[in-house]
Amino acid sequence: MLETRDLHKSYEAGEARVDALRGVTLKILPGEIVAITGPSGCGKSTLLHILGALDTPTSGQAYLEGHPLHSLSDDKLTALRRLKIGFVFQFFHLLPTLTVEENVLLPLLLSGRVNTPARNRARDLLSTVGLSDRSHHRPHQLSGGQLQRAALARALIHQPSILLADEPTGNLDSSSSTMVIDLITRLARQEKTTVVLVTHSEEIARTAHRRIALVDGRIHSSS
Repeated sequence: MLETRDLHKSYEAGEARVDALRGVTLKILPGEIVAITGPSGCGKSTLLHILGALDTPTSGQAYLEGHPLHSLSDDKLTALRRLKIGFVFQFFHLLPTLTVEENVLLPLLLSGRVNTPARNRARDLLSTVGLSDRSHHRPHQLSGGQLQRAALARALIHQPSILLADEPTGNLDSSSSTMVIDLITRLARQEKTTVVLVTHSEEIARTAHRRIALVDGRIHSSS
């Protein structure tokens, strides 16, 4: 499903160079739930962004279902993201002027695929995440946990092959965190979606099939 080979990513910071990834090689199988862990600054989010076609490596190779992410044009990467990948971020990124249901439908709206079946799927997902009664509310009327559940429904609306989650519970209390992670794992199995999530939480990491620990831009362990 996902594969990297000797992946490197460097950034220029003034006159210095920051090596965020230093030779990361990994494989993630279809249907796996994989947690990426490690200290701040170890390259977790950089790796996730490359896997999600949001960034490109300095060198090395990255593949999504055989598509070479390291060599595709920006237009092809954009199309791949819209078709294959769902994203859940720490800060929700819901549009404040849209209703919850409209936010969930946004990925399909951007690709011109909003129709009656799509609206029905949005309502089914909102029911699954417990937000049927909030579908016509605006984001400012929701709690943090509700916002993240809406973001999860949006990430799954187009039935992606892969769900990428970057600290999805970083802004939530423990009760909301547990609910969101339970939903992610349950919906991933139900939708047959591969999940890669970045987390600092040991409790969340234990819910994954496998944990990949990064240290200083390298894989320290995989278990």
